[in-house]
Amino acid sequence: MDAENDRQDSNLHLKMKDFMQVVSFRLHAEEYAIEITKVKEIILVEGVTRVPQMPSFIEGIINLRGNVIPVLDLRKRFDLPHAALSDQSRIVVTRMENRIVGLIVDSVSQVMKIPRSQIQPPPQTIAGLAGEYLVGIGKMDDRMILLLDIEKILSCNEKESLVEAAAMTAEATV
Repeated sequence: MDAENDRQDSNLHLKMKDFMQVVSFRLHAEEYAIEITKVKEIILVEGVTRVPQMPSFIEGIINLRGNVIPVLDLRKRFDLPHAALSDQSRIVVTRMENRIVGLIVDSVSQVMKIPRSQIQPPPQTIAGLAGEYLVGIGKMDDRMILLLDIEKILSCNEKESLVEAAAMTAEATV
């Protein structure tokens, strides 16, 4: 009986590897996704405090249950046209290199499983521009979903700016 259960668990694990489970969201007119293991939670866009002298795409910081976390505006980070926040706007709270970071998105669509067979690498023509932070492009029915590598959305210098923002805030709250 235990051997049968082990075999079923192994088969389930293999089937899970055939899919990438993601949280999808919209920015401008496109659909993006982040692997679900990188998403901590999804919250309303409220109480963002601006921090002076930060890069323009760092919207500010929020207090999330006693933890101060930096918040990035992905529209600004990706040089997309500006749009006002709406009732659908959300902060996707993620883990980025052992840091908790919020990402402002236009709306969160759904949690989905994309078959790995339906994921292609970014085309060579955009590989240099966006290829740094694109894992691939998922095709689901008639939709194309840009799969982001959350660890590579920011450069080393930009990650240092996040650390500075957190440090400035920690000093201000002491």
